[in-house]
Amino acid sequence: MNRINISKPFMGEEEIEAVRNVLLSGNLVQGVKVKEFEEAVSGFLGIKHAIATSSGTTALHLAIESLGIKPGDEVITTPFTFIASSNCILYNGAKPVFVDIDPKTFNIDPEKIEEKITDKTKAVLVVHLYGQPCEMDKIMGVCKKHNLKLIEDSAQAIGAEYKGQKIGTFGDVSALSFYATKNITTGEGGMLLTNNDVWADKTRIRRQHGQRMIYEYEILGYNYRMTDIQAAIGIEQMKKIEDLNNKRIENAKTLAELLSGIDGIVLPSVAPETKHVFHQYTIHVLDGKRDALKEQLNEKGIQSMIYYPQTIYQPGSESCPEAERACKEVLSLPIHPHLKKEDIERIAEEVKNYLEN
Repeated sequence: MNRINISKPFMGEEEIEAVRNVLLSGNLVQGVKVKEFEEAVSGFLGIKHAIATSSGTTALHLAIESLGIKPGDEVITTPFTFIASSNCILYNGAKPVFVDIDPKTFNIDPEKIEEKITDKTKAVLVVHLYGQPCEMDKIMGVCKKHNLKLIEDSAQAIGAEYKGQKIGTFGDVSALSFYATKNITTGEGGMLLTNNDVWADKTRIRRQHGQRMIYEYEILGYNYRMTDIQAAIGIEQMKKIEDLNNKRIENAKTLAELLSGIDGIVLPSVAPETKHVFHQYTIHVLDGKRDALKEQLNEKGIQSMIYYPQTIYQPGSESCPEAERACKEVLSLPIHPHLKKEDIERIAEEVKNYLEN
């Protein structure tokens, strides 16, 4: 029986040919293909500036740095996400301040943000986890009331929408990731998004050692460039993004129907007025059975993953009970576009067999 993996990049002959053409051209680094990819993303999202970088982490680092976040500042964020979200705050010398999550969406609870604001708070960094949009109206309201910058970590949510508006276009700055497991991929790669001309200009300089013209250095910068090889893949992936996301949504609907009514699990919810693009299909497994279910699925040739097995607290931080509970209960099941209906039926059947027997 074929093994079902948790993720699988969706690559076709178009991507292979695009890479071949770049290799034959001899122009490999941050050239015309990078610019074309940036324009494809900015056009799709409806945002003024999309600036390609070497990874989602470097995009987020530059996004936070562009806002002038500095040592001694505080940035409110979620404790339940990949560690890059907090690391990028720390890279700028600031302190992550953690707010608990909404257990239904796994995203930061907007009702609890305000109580963590101090005179050192400069920004709120939200993560649209698993492809589920955060509750942006309430979050933007808090930011406006307290004059805080808003940063979106949209690494898992390209194409997701909140009230008809694309995720990544709400914040002062936002970051995308094109890592191999993401809804579209360039292998590695990321992109900073903003409508602010000044921040965009500084970011373009910073991603290339602080130089505007070759060997003319204006500010401290980094080597955060994207290659034309990566961008060529991204251009072809952008042509498929709606189909790929819709396939994930369709797979999620089928899996939800098959798992509905099974005791011992809580299925992922889709918040009202949102488009959830299901980077992951993540269930709660109750009564301490999560790890055993994961092992059983693996024995049956089905890979599942725990995103994430622990919170990212700093020492001395207050606890976030919903995030801590999620760490003990969450299990992500395969949902990627390569899956056939019989694969999804097999996944659901094995989950059901374990929990019922």
